[in-house]
Amino acid sequence: MERTDVIVVGGGPSGLMASISAARNGAKVILVDKGDRLGRKLAISGGGRCNVTNNKPLDELIQHIPGNGRFLHSAFNHFNNQDIIEFFENLGIALKEEDNGRMFPVSDKAKTVVESLLGEVRRLGVAIRVNQPVAHLLYEDGSVQGVRFKDGSALYAPAVILATGGKSVPHTGSTGDGYAWAEAAGHSITDLYPTEVPLTSNTYFIREKLLQGLSLRDIRIAVWNSKGKKIIEHQGDLLFTHFGLSGPAALRCSQFVVKELKRSGLQTVQVTIDMKPDLSLDELVRDSLRICAQEPKKAIKNVLKHLLPERVIPLLLEQSGIDEGTTYDHIPKQPWQEMCQLIKAFPVKVNGTLSLEEAFVTGGGVNLKEIDPKTMHSKKARGLYFCGEILDVHGYTGGYNITAAFATGYTAGMHAAQQTLHQA
Repeated sequence: MERTDVIVVGGGPSGLMASISAARNGAKVILVDKGDRLGRKLAISGGGRCNVTNNKPLDELIQHIPGNGRFLHSAFNHFNNQDIIEFFENLGIALKEEDNGRMFPVSDKAKTVVESLLGEVRRLGVAIRVNQPVAHLLYEDGSVQGVRFKDGSALYAPAVILATGGKSVPHTGSTGDGYAWAEAAGHSITDLYPTEVPLTSNTYFIREKLLQGLSLRDIRIAVWNSKGKKIIEHQGDLLFTHFGLSGPAALRCSQFVVKELKRSGLQTVQVTIDMKPDLSLDELVRDSLRICAQEPKKAIKNVLKHLLPERVIPLLLEQSGIDEGTTYDHIPKQPWQEMCQLIKAFPVKVNGTLSLEEAFVTGGGVNLKEIDPKTMHSKKARGLYFCGEILDVHGYTGGYNITAAFATGYTAGMHAAQQTLHQA
């Protein structure tokens, strides 16, 4: 009968950090993963550069984790974004800060981060078992006893940490295996849904690919509920695709679209794009007329290129009922006002998002009411801990999800080790 102190299931960012934390706290640790290598999702994060955390003040950081970010207060008391920065620098990984607080390795290579984590795991004597898929967890009298592998063998330990991830980016191994194991212990799983995922639309200009490939820089996008109240607004870059809207600003709105579609029962959600967020409507009307007045004999479709991307101009003029060949002296006052209103709130009927498997992050997960936020310990089964994306915690892209993964992993590993050593 093979025994150890702590078993960590899952070799992503939270599982690697949990293994390191448990080993640093004196536990004998075995890390198991069903794949052939560890850190696969980590290796593709941040566009292959690995955005290891975000340097924003803690209260701002939590605001950028709209999916139950406040649950992380206790975990951040143990290990926060500043601790993550210090952790990697102590491993010899120099970091640099980029826009909006994002922290990257100076090497610009995710491989640097993965190798440093794996090096620390090995240095601490953590046993690594790859190609070792778990069939189920072993429970007895309300306590976890270990894991049973699919080959029939078993590994026993008084503490098991589930770091199996969500269901997004499944080719990295995140296929939702841990949810069933959590349910077997008595846990409930909140509804799973895609977050940080492109939006889909069947609006005619999307369907006919009139704007496909058009990128808008630094716009503001808003999601509205069925009563015309603004739910959320984000500023950033946007990309029109053949199926809808992508880019950072659209991704950040995705979870709110999903929730509003479910809440309202409607087929679409209204989204508006402010193409000139730094100008008021009155300023936009004045500036656009001034630009046209400077070249009064030119058709406005050509003059407006100084203000807007060329490809969007015909659509704006068409929807405002203005002829493309109109010159400055013949600009109709009310339609021009309507065109400027469109620039400030260009409407797109969004009918959903791409699938959960195509999302960057999984929304929903193990119900947080059943987890002790100070330890990540299950309230349903003694010795069972959770960390990372399997929990009902999710943030925006930009280093927030990985910060949550590292913080919950560190917390789970530390307390799992303390539990086993206390029992000994």
